[in-house]
Amino acid sequence: MIETIQTTPFEGQKPGTSGLRKKTRVFMQPHYLECFVQALFDAIGGAAGKVFVIGGDGRFYNDTAVQIILRMAAAQGAKSAIVGQSGLLSTPAASHLIRLNKTDGGIILSASHNPGGIDEDFGIKFNTPNGGPAPETVTEAMFAATKTISHYKTLKTPDIDLGTIGSTQLAEMSVQIVDPVADYAALMESLFDFPAMRARFADGFTMRFDAMNAVTGPYARDILETRLGAAKGSVTHGTPLPDFGGMHPDPNPTWAHELMAEMMGEAAPDFGAASDGDGDRNMVVGRGVYVSPSDSLAVLAANAHLAPGYSAGLKGIARSMPTSAAADRVAQAMGVEHFETPTGWKFFGNLLDAGRCTICGEESFGTGSDHVREKDGLWAVLLWLNILAVRGQSVAEILTEHWARYGRNYYSRHDFEAIETARADAMMSALRVKLPTLPGTEFAGMTIRAADDFAYTDPVDGSVSKNQGVRIIFTDDSRIVYRLSGTGTEGATLRVYLERYLPGPGDLHLDPQAALAPIITAAHALAGIDQYTGRTRPNVIT
Repeated sequence: MIETIQTTPFEGQKPGTSGLRKKTRVFMQPHYLECFVQALFDAIGGAAGKVFVIGGDGRFYNDTAVQIILRMAAAQGAKSAIVGQSGLLSTPAASHLIRLNKTDGGIILSASHNPGGIDEDFGIKFNTPNGGPAPETVTEAMFAATKTISHYKTLKTPDIDLGTIGSTQLAEMSVQIVDPVADYAALMESLFDFPAMRARFADGFTMRFDAMNAVTGPYARDILETRLGAAKGSVTHGTPLPDFGGMHPDPNPTWAHELMAEMMGEAAPDFGAASDGDGDRNMVVGRGVYVSPSDSLAVLAANAHLAPGYSAGLKGIARSMPTSAAADRVAQAMGVEHFETPTGWKFFGNLLDAGRCTICGEESFGTGSDHVREKDGLWAVLLWLNILAVRGQSVAEILTEHWARYGRNYYSRHDFEAIETARADAMMSALRVKLPTLPGTEFAGMTIRAADDFAYTDPVDGSVSKNQGVRIIFTDDSRIVYRLSGTGTEGATLRVYLERYLPGPGDLHLDPQAALAPIITAAHALAGIDQYTGRTRPNVIT
């Protein structure tokens, strides 16, 4: 039975770069999720006759939300829905299913790397038929629809069984419950040299993969332990839990401290990695050596040809503006295009769809390629394993050789979390006002060559994105970038990106924080971070 429920708009249902994220209890309010889903359907021209992929990272409220979305899609005439078993799908796996099945898009439930639980975070986003996050034209249409909504349609019907693989009906809509891992694992096997990796594990290669009690646990166990032969137990925290077992599923040295301690210890495995809540981010660690995301992108790009799926070479390399320029140096050596885009995976989508780039990445632990239209944590781990297997070297040896050839872009990100939004905005406003006066001035013994607020003209569709982050560039190509993040749910997070290039051959093995010390000093002085935020130290250093 179809019901039409009268309602009124909720304030603040504006999707960001990764959809709508709020505290879980906000989403649990009567009609809150339903209003946003109705606005989503309205913004894409309705659900009638369409096919959607639906799933999420298994955090608290995931299963309830899947049932709500299915009832609403069925009530509005959707043809069918493809749903991960138990409502689970990693974000890259969802992107692959959208593309594989040529659906009309997908609804992904996740707050990515943010904590889960009834008192923590929840999120929802729409991915378009290319498998990538909705562009701003679509998210703006959603937001506009949230402000005028007066009713939504749903079915009055019991929940369906999400735990059993197979087909069922929900009114006139067919629902296909699928193994969330199978199609994704087959894609990985088509891209990488699984025999070479199996042989390396058989020779005694050891690794640790921390799934952080999030959605990649089942994927990692199937691919790493079952298909590739990694020792049982190589995957830790492999069972997805609604609250991630109390862990903060953000794969960086601060939150993946258990993995870091093991990899820096005397009995460390050969290789370590972690992924986040919805499986789109990754951290890579070798025995005794941490690999920054910027360096990881550069190394993967330089060695991608060692994997069968990339043996023909790369069409181009793209990075987000705050990511270090290490990947640019690889692209220049290869003679392929390189792109600097705003933060947000959707900006890579146009380049990938147009065949302008093959591999792309962000400093926020996201790396991917043209196999899907999302960043893909496990994909990055498998490409590293492929490279390690073919080259027969350690992570440290590969990094050393890479820096010797290309030089080293010392890089770090300092996060100042949960700042009062008004204070953060005031700091950025004051910084923007003085940008024209900065070139030629000196801070911490360094002279500023250029200062701007990054703007991007998309080379494919000509769209322009302004105010994407304040850049301070020094005469030696060192950089400071300031951005306010849109991925949190409380206050503002100030991200300060710090970069210093040294060509070698000396000084290629310094501690990054020591190498960046003058840049850090300049960053605080230029923006008045202490004055505006009251913080003298960041919450997280990566």
